[in-house]
Amino acid sequence: MPPDDPADRPGPLSNGARIPAAQSRKGPAPVAPPRDRTRPDSAELYAALDLGTNSCRMLIAQPKGNQLHVVDSFSKSVQLGNGLEQSGRLSRASMARTIGALKICRRKLETHDVTRMRLVATEACRRATNASEFIRLVERETDLPLEIIEPEEEARLAVVSCAPLVSTKAEQLLVVDIGGGSTELVWIDLTRVPRHDRARAIMRLHAGFQGTADDPFPRAKVVDWISIPLGVATLKDQFRDVTDDAARFALMSWHFEECLAEFSPYADAAGDSDPGFQIIGTSGTVTTVAATHLNLRRYDRNKVDGLRMTTDQIDRVIRSYLALGPDGRRNDPRIGRDRHALIMSGAAILQALLRVWPTDRLSVADRGLREGLLYAQMSKDGVLDDGPF
Repeated sequence: MPPDDPADRPGPLSNGARIPAAQSRKGPAPVAPPRDRTRPDSAELYAALDLGTNSCRMLIAQPKGNQLHVVDSFSKSVQLGNGLEQSGRLSRASMARTIGALKICRRKLETHDVTRMRLVATEACRRATNASEFIRLVERETDLPLEIIEPEEEARLAVVSCAPLVSTKAEQLLVVDIGGGSTELVWIDLTRVPRHDRARAIMRLHAGFQGTADDPFPRAKVVDWISIPLGVATLKDQFRDVTDDAARFALMSWHFEECLAEFSPYADAAGDSDPGFQIIGTSGTVTTVAATHLNLRRYDRNKVDGLRMTTDQIDRVIRSYLALGPDGRRNDPRIGRDRHALIMSGAAILQALLRVWPTDRLSVADRGLREGLLYAQMSKDGVLDDGPF
């Protein structure tokens, strides 16, 4: 597929270096070379790109204390996994839409002179039989080092991104990341971690779920984790032939719950009677439900990120979506044009989770893989302050 415009052809970066070529699916994670071998400047910019089944999203940020300051961002629905459920392949149209979005990302990286970056693809590329062809196409058309990450790393980075939202009272933590093509669940035991260090113990998981025997810090214990190959897009596709709206929703929800059977905490689910239990939900589904609960006709991240919701509040929102029907959801500004076709499959996943683990402490996270990638890079480089969150 030739570039649309000569200006889109890959060229040298503004600092004279080139973005390195993509690695193979099983090769080491490609990272842009630093300017020198000394500790990075804390003012240096970092980038993280998450190419999912439905969306292409990127953040450019710099470390600020123990947090990160976003300098630029990009988000576009590219529907890379459109038709994947039936064909097992990424379609030409989907790849073309995605290449167009990645060209915009590349221009932003050049504009900001970013050299420290991690650009990853998830479930759609893990499943597609022509994923390696797509990675080569991305390299040829954009010169970006896109890599396909495994489910465990995706789950780990989603957990890391939620560290600032972990309650000091949380002893059992369930982090849920509902994506376009898969859903990751991670159950973490924090009982052996001092309260003041629980958020930082979550951050340290970027190095791996297992840890090392000589780790000097108190560790969060990962009891179990699972990556279920059902997300908002793939679950919707599986039940596309069911025409009745309410019946389709019920079938999706019960089907997803069946997939939880292999997750060990499912056998002895904690409920709202446990004051030390916290769920953190990170996804467009959870943030959309929160925005609807708050009746936000214009999305406001500051009001959504960190909001706590009860099972009853979430159920009310889901019932209102069912009452609206497909046409009503399409025209509801609180849901949005990009989300209305996928909100019921996401809500079905969320309802199944809360049926198993009811809680009055579900924390809404407007953060995810991109933030996890940034935190992990900055932590590894030692440019984040070591103070409490």
